[in-house]
Amino acid sequence: MLTVPIRQLGESERAQVDKVLDRDPYAGAQIAERVAAHGLSWWRSDGRIFGYGPGRRVESIIWSGAHLVPVCSTPAATAAFAELLGAEPRICSSIIGRSDAVLDLWDRLGGQWGRARDVRPHQPLLVADRDPSIAPDPEVRLVRPSEVDALFPAAVAMYTEEVGVSPLLDDGGRGYRRRIAELVKGKRAYARFVGDRVVFKAELAIVTNRTTQVQGVWVDPEFRGQGLAAPAMAAVVRDALRRVSPTVSLYVNDYNTAARRVYAKCGFVSAGSFATVLF
Repeated sequence: MLTVPIRQLGESERAQVDKVLDRDPYAGAQIAERVAAHGLSWWRSDGRIFGYGPGRRVESIIWSGAHLVPVCSTPAATAAFAELLGAEPRICSSIIGRSDAVLDLWDRLGGQWGRARDVRPHQPLLVADRDPSIAPDPEVRLVRPSEVDALFPAAVAMYTEEVGVSPLLDDGGRGYRRRIAELVKGKRAYARFVGDRVVFKAELAIVTNRTTQVQGVWVDPEFRGQGLAAPAMAAVVRDALRRVSPTVSLYVNDYNTAARRVYAKCGFVSAGSFATVLF
């Protein structure tokens, strides 16, 4: 039996949820985007939000859906979330968020949920809030709707390289292609083309009024080591800051030293550490 103040949240707690998300706009970006689009009514979204706090106060939250995302999760809240979720079958494909909360959750849930496919315990969280000092690549631009077919193979290559499994496995890639097409339609996908070939790509995977989170950064292996990535990322950051959100954020694997050098050149600074557990 739970002995801690934890409950599923609804629309009446919207203001409190927004306050928690504002306390950590980078770790909470994924949830903030979903709440802005769907609210907190469970039938209008694809997951649940649980809150922790005494009485009717909400101090910590966790999103439980395709991903499990804790925000402002204190050790006591993390223990409560794990106690609740560990009694249910796992539905998420990953646990993502601030390192301390994610790794504590996984320590508590691993016994109930079985082995993870991969655990990435330290992924630097980086933020930029001004134009990069290096010149942007003028060839990097938004992908047009007519170019989704050209972008899709590059997106599949990036996903497979980064996640370790192909997005084509479950449904032949139909769902993933829809997601790429949505990002293109929303003017959130960038690329550099050489002829019809994508040699650089990046997406604004999450957009809130506080930040936009860049994901899917990829350079064609044949073009790596040629100095293409930093000016290309500078173009993405510059456009995103001017057109979309006041900050640009991302997280990167700590062992990816080449990418970290690129982000440093583009003016990104540390905002803490993420961790990811992949199933």
